[in-house]
Amino acid sequence: MAEPRRAPGRPRDTSINERALAATRELLVQRGFDATTIQAVAERSGVHASAIYRRWPSRIELIEEATFPGLSPLSVRPTGDLHRDLRRFVRAYLAAFGAPAARAAAAGLFAHSRTSNRPRPPEMLLRVSARPQFQDILRAAPTGTVDPAVDPDDVFDMLLGAVLTRTLLSTVTARERPVERTVEMVLRMLRPLDGPPI
Repeated sequence: MAEPRRAPGRPRDTSINERALAATRELLVQRGFDATTIQAVAERSGVHASAIYRRWPSRIELIEEATFPGLSPLSVRPTGDLHRDLRRFVRAYLAAFGAPAARAAAAGLFAHSRTSNRPRPPEMLLRVSARPQFQDILRAAPTGTVDPAVDPDDVFDMLLGAVLTRTLLSTVTARERPVERTVEMVLRMLRPLDGPPI
């Protein structure tokens, strides 16, 4: 029996992505956003710059993927228990934004998004925002626990503001509040005015 034919050339090195992403996170924490260039990542990771450019068109996309890989689907999969699901979601979202590399990159990424006229890939916006996961949680909630007149995007925007304040402005606000306080505020925004407490 004949053996299957192999494609010519060397096999693709599957470690390149993780080495480049790990080097990006290290550089962000140690040297900052501006110093995290493709050349610096190439030197730190041992991955040639051309291999990095083949995977990420610019350092911005590389930094975004390294710092905001998206919430694990398992950590935020809806169970139908709105209170419990929101608590898990808020904790996962806080952890994503509170990671040292994400904190180091956030201001630079926000500034770039405000000044860039280049369209962002939709999958990147979804990964960073986690808005779809939040909407899945609301859809899974028992009937009558979420006011249909409330716009889920408005509630998510308020939650995002709270997450950014807790993770990026904590030294400015100097307020440490339990996660449960944030969850309770989100539940108040979602609850029907004439409905029972959630």
